[in-house]
Amino acid sequence: MLNTTSEQQKQINIAYIGGGSRGWAWRLMTDLALEKDLGGTVRLYDIDFEAAKTNEVIGNKLSSKPEVVGKWQYVAVGSLDEALYGADFVIISILPGTFEEMYSDVHAPEKYGIYQSVGDTTGPCGLIRGLRTVPMYVEFAEAIKRNCPDAWVINYTNPMAICLKALYEVFPKIKAFGCCHEVFGTQKLLTEVVKEFLGEEREISRREIKVNVLGINHFTWFDKASYKTHDLFPLYKEFVNKYYEEGFEKTKGLWEKDYFASANRVKFDLFKRFGLIAAAGDRHLAEFVPYIYLTDKETVYKWKFNLTPVEWRIKHREELIKLSKEYASDQKEVPLNPSGEEGVMQMKAILGLDTLVINVNLPNMGQIPNLPIGAIVETNAVFTHDDVRPVYAGKLPSDLASIMTRHISNQELIVKAALEKDLSLAKRAFLNDPAVERLPQNKAEQLFEEMINNTKKYLAYLNL
Repeated sequence: MLNTTSEQQKQINIAYIGGGSRGWAWRLMTDLALEKDLGGTVRLYDIDFEAAKTNEVIGNKLSSKPEVVGKWQYVAVGSLDEALYGADFVIISILPGTFEEMYSDVHAPEKYGIYQSVGDTTGPCGLIRGLRTVPMYVEFAEAIKRNCPDAWVINYTNPMAICLKALYEVFPKIKAFGCCHEVFGTQKLLTEVVKEFLGEEREISRREIKVNVLGINHFTWFDKASYKTHDLFPLYKEFVNKYYEEGFEKTKGLWEKDYFASANRVKFDLFKRFGLIAAAGDRHLAEFVPYIYLTDKETVYKWKFNLTPVEWRIKHREELIKLSKEYASDQKEVPLNPSGEEGVMQMKAILGLDTLVINVNLPNMGQIPNLPIGAIVETNAVFTHDDVRPVYAGKLPSDLASIMTRHISNQELIVKAALEKDLSLAKRAFLNDPAVERLPQNKAEQLFEEMINNTKKYLAYLNL
């Protein structure tokens, strides 16, 4: 590939909040390295400055490779203001708190018979995680308003809806949207439907599967899906009927070995219940209807997905720290492969270098008319020069809309609790969660107090 000089590239400044990330940051670096039309500076800010400094070394080593066409300077900075000043784009990818807090989030409820398969979006875990996240996002929003009010903000952090709602509540004119790759996995599943029922032998890109997206993050749905001239809904119905009991995996039995894999049985069951294609992974979908799929461990096993233990995440973090040192010291090279994420393509479109239609999370301005206005919803949006415009997705079936509205109400109550520093509002949201409501009130309140105490240091902002 012919190298492109920096003079030919669009030069931009990116502020990366959470720039010490071990995973997301490397994906961004490789995507930027592979993009010939963009170059510039990435300022890495993280409360763990040494992690950001290590990523500075990794990023600059990657950028210096002769085969790399996207040339960037990576700089670790010591303050949020320094990272954000004059930025064109802001990327937020953080862990809200520590894995020790997440351990409590996920595993404390298990003593009460409440199981969570992911624990970063909804359920008692997602709500408490959200409560400690909002103060951080208040700080981010105020700093963005102060330093780069016209920047585009790309959020990857969960709980997605709570994070974005906080940004817009603090800085209503912020230009922020949230990205999630769960939809991509369902598009990939539909390529398997195409291969099986249409006899397509070549490798099909998920981007060839055209879908209408509507819902809320991690409880997202397709009510239309097509491949070329083919409506995929009748074929998907056949696919679901064929694999409903056994499930479908490209690698049979992977769900028993990989905490992040599933056999898609939850997705298939939701199709039978609601007639729409559930467009997230089974682990996420299950948490929105826990009374069906998360009643106990035996039920989880029957539906062929996993409860991801935080012990695994802690062990994996140690492996990533080791890997980051190896990347920085040239013991290993960062693989120069596309991540499959859309962030760089989105930036290109906003800069006027392309046009893109992709699913993102934005405030509801009527794109889903039977969900609350202002709620953070997930639909397709059109990306053009300095514009991200949500596509009208249409109404959800009323039964699905009612499930989502309850979760939206709880998430927005968590944001309100944090902004107003009123823990009683957080408790109301907690008690109203579908996973918690089956507990006797005294047990539910006991669980709330335990989880709050385990995350107290991150709630100093609330003066509690």
